[in-house]
Amino acid sequence: MVYKRKKYHNGDTHLKKRWRTKRRQKDLDEIDNDLKEENAEKLLNQEVDLDRPGCAQHYCLHCARYFINQRALEDHFTTKVHKRRLKALELEPYTVEDSERAAGQGNFIAPKKRKIETQISKTSLVDDDDDVVMKSKVAKISN
Repeated sequence: MVYKRKKYHNGDTHLKKRWRTKRRQKDLDEIDNDLKEENAEKLLNQEVDLDRPGCAQHYCLHCARYFINQRALEDHFTTKVHKRRLKALELEPYTVEDSERAAGQGNFIAPKKRKIETQISKTSLVDDDDDVVMKSKVAKISN
């Protein structure tokens, strides 16, 4: 008997789209906008939000991620994922003018490299007892 290959997964393009958007993160140009001083200050000093991990108090600007406590954030700073993101952010994001120059409407200028350093982590007075600090902040809000 001859083996017949069956093609059952021919029309699953709708599934592929769902897989692509399942863990959607901010793009590099959106993160570049967040790195500006006025936006960075707002993101690093957010109000307590009970729906976010760590009540939105431990945020990595470069990766656009929330962490449950200060120790998890500092551990994240040493990971490959964070270092890759820093490397990707070294190049300035493309603009509309860059795309027009590349299409032949002007002289192309190569993107410049810049120095990106890891954000300064907040030194908490209580290292492993961040939960106690969070509970006190939550209690202040509920009062």
